[in-house]
Amino acid sequence: MTTTATATATAPAAPQATTAPQTPPLPEARPETLGLSRPRLQAMSDAFKREIDKGTVPGVTVLVARHGQIGWFEALGRQSPTAPMARNSIFRVFSMTKPIVSVGIMALVEDGHLLLSDAVAKFIPEFANQKVGVVGSGKLELVPPKRPMTVQDLLRHTSGLTYEHQGDGPVHKLYQESRVRSRKITNAEHAALVASFPLVCHPGDEFNYSRSTDILGRIIEVVSGKSLGAFLSDRILAPLQMAETGFATSEANAGRLAEPFAADPWTGDKVVLFNMLEQPVMESGGGGLVSTTMDYARFCVMLRNGGTLDGNRIIGRKTLELMAADHLEPHVVTNGTLLSPGHGFGLGFAVRREAGIAPFPGSVGQYFWSGIAGTFFWIDPKEDLFAVFMSQGPGQRDYTRTLVRDLVYAAVD
Repeated sequence: MTTTATATATAPAAPQATTAPQTPPLPEARPETLGLSRPRLQAMSDAFKREIDKGTVPGVTVLVARHGQIGWFEALGRQSPTAPMARNSIFRVFSMTKPIVSVGIMALVEDGHLLLSDAVAKFIPEFANQKVGVVGSGKLELVPPKRPMTVQDLLRHTSGLTYEHQGDGPVHKLYQESRVRSRKITNAEHAALVASFPLVCHPGDEFNYSRSTDILGRIIEVVSGKSLGAFLSDRILAPLQMAETGFATSEANAGRLAEPFAADPWTGDKVVLFNMLEQPVMESGGGGLVSTTMDYARFCVMLRNGGTLDGNRIIGRKTLELMAADHLEPHVVTNGTLLSPGHGFGLGFAVRREAGIAPFPGSVGQYFWSGIAGTFFWIDPKEDLFAVFMSQGPGQRDYTRTLVRDLVYAAVD
């Protein structure tokens, strides 16, 4: 495979023919003026070129910003077999939808429409009678929850809900055998379906990565009276001028879609991701958005600014501080491998709480999340740094997100 870079931050992005609105760029500066090492950033570029040449991933984009300005932004490798990766390629960001939806629900908290302590059943009555599934003597026993599931539980994934791919227990099997993954059911139907399954634990007892943010998306619809897509557009995407972020993109952008390899290069398994040109019925708050690197960078700089961008306040500074704090109490059992050692979880983001322990660099207080197809971002308030990494390599996501952290932090002077 031939490695192709469209540019570093010192050159303009390659023009693309499209009728879609254009996302305004963020200010750029020479890396050395931002306290970033150009040789180390070039070493990062070379490392990803090696991975692309080895066939690890088709292509990537990397954007690194400090002090509110972009110091490095390039596209490497292939967007698809017929096109080079571009700085404005469009990606499925999957779970990087979650932070955007989490900001959306907190905007409604700021409006006084709901409290974090509100029971989920207050907005979606089907959750009122949900039981906890306890496995004993080889069978599933249903018991009442010790307390109701709250909006805060949904935000920090202590709700007792799960994902079908997060285990193989009897509750997970109920998820797997249902239509819960269908893009052809409504958000209301999806929420009712999830409410019909038992919980995997009592609310508040465990961190289980889950469909919780999809349920938050439905609460947004109930409270706002709008579809999730319309609400996100009105309150977040349009004010931030994230013109190319949504639950689908237009046919005019068919030549800009980033695609994975047909088969995973490490396992040989077939890779199938959703069609970005198809408007789904289910607007998944947990993983349905498509976006560009620059669009998501505008969301990141809003977070870095304490909730504002270009004079538009999206969320309050103190509300954002609450979101970026760890919300997992000491007794909470952390299941799965998504939270690395030394990390907790806030209201929509993972949060670093220890300088060490984790096998990659960072700062205490940084917050971040990623997408299952290979996208990743983080905000480091201590270093006034953020980065956005985009790729469509599902099987390589753990490797590439650690690699990009190692390489970016090596460049911080």
